Amino acid sequence: MTSLSLRPRKERRNFLAGTDPLINLAVLLLAGFGIILVYAATRDWFASNDLDPEYYLKRQLINVVIGAALAYATTLIDYRMLRAYTPIVWGVGVLGLTAVLIPGFGSVVNGARSWISLPGGFQIQPAELAKLSIIVGMALILAERATGQLEPGNKQILLALLVAAIPVLLIIAQPDLGTVLIISASVITIIAVSGARLRWVIGLILLGIVGSYLAVASGEVSEYQLNRLRSFVDPLADPQASGYQLRQSRITIGSGGFLGTGLFNGPQTNGRFVPEQHTDFIFTVAGEQLGFWGSSLIVALYLVILMRAFSIARHTSDQFGRLVSVGVAAWFSFQIFQNIGMTMGLMPMTGVPLPFLSYGGSSMFANMIAIGLIQNVYQRSR
Repeated sequence: MTSLSLRPRKERRNFLAGTDPLINLAVLLLAGFGIILVYAATRDWFASNDLDPEYYLKRQLINVVIGAALAYATTLIDYRMLRAYTPIVWGVGVLGLTAVLIPGFGSVVNGARSWISLPGGFQIQPAELAKLSIIVGMALILAERATGQLEPGNKQILLALLVAAIPVLLIIAQPDLGTVLIISASVITIIAVSGARLRWVIGLILLGIVGSYLAVASGEVSEYQLNRLRSFVDPLADPQASGYQLRQSRITIGSGGFLGTGLFNGPQTNGRFVPEQHTDFIFTVAGEQLGFWGSSLIVALYLVILMRAFSIARHTSDQFGRLVSVGVAAWFSFQIFQNIGMTMGLMPMTGVPLPFLSYGGSSMFANMIAIGLIQNVYQRSR
């Protein structure tokens, strides 16, 4: 008995131990809001058509549970060990983007060949997971420093840009310009934080502007996407499609007023006047049913995540962890601004989901893994 009592007892480790509690709380609340809003956006229409009103509710619950498991798994291995697996992660991302473009393999949704259909009615969007591979790949290259080297060399920067350019070109071929814009924001931010000279940052911004103009002028941008750009400038330019969607989006958000119409009581939402309201336009459901106060709470939760992510990046002494955290924070910042902005006519309409709220497995999984990476850096940098 004595010898047994002298044995060291293993402490039971809480699976949230060492992680940032504010990020955990904000993500949990946003995922909860997302489940409720997806249900509110689809329940009445499915019930009126004798379909399962809880169809999307169940699937979104599954997405959140799987995403949470992926986030937790990401925190188990020291992020610095991920450097050895980065080439594999990047290679898998490129293979996924290539597979989408193979006729008969990739599925076309809203004019873009961005999806791979799986058994059971599930789909996966490789471009979402490619965001992670690009951020980790660039961070790996730009974090390397020779003795006495204070900034990345030109060869390092060019190699990092090549790591981003190959997936981006494959995404452009789909085409999915919304994802390209988000990745571009992350790429420029990572380059800037890495210590590269200012001319690289300015050059990349100018390259993006010139590239966008040439893509439109050469006809590489599809008519579907051009109509969305025209509707941003003039909502009456495409009154039956993107212009209609923008007008209805504004009406739906504005009809909520300060307090909202009440959960499940939105006339615009229940009438399905806004296309894609459970995915890309999920913020319209929040605007109508939760009103200004509910929408403001959602935005505040996003700000908590972004502020903590940038704070974690600022306080870590490891350059690789800093660049990964900054890349994820830039990705979330631009995507949130782009999605909410397009629902109110402040940004052109692009097919990008709202992180943690929009329905979709690929987006949820990628977002949760990204949160796991940030928490991993937080744990190891303390």
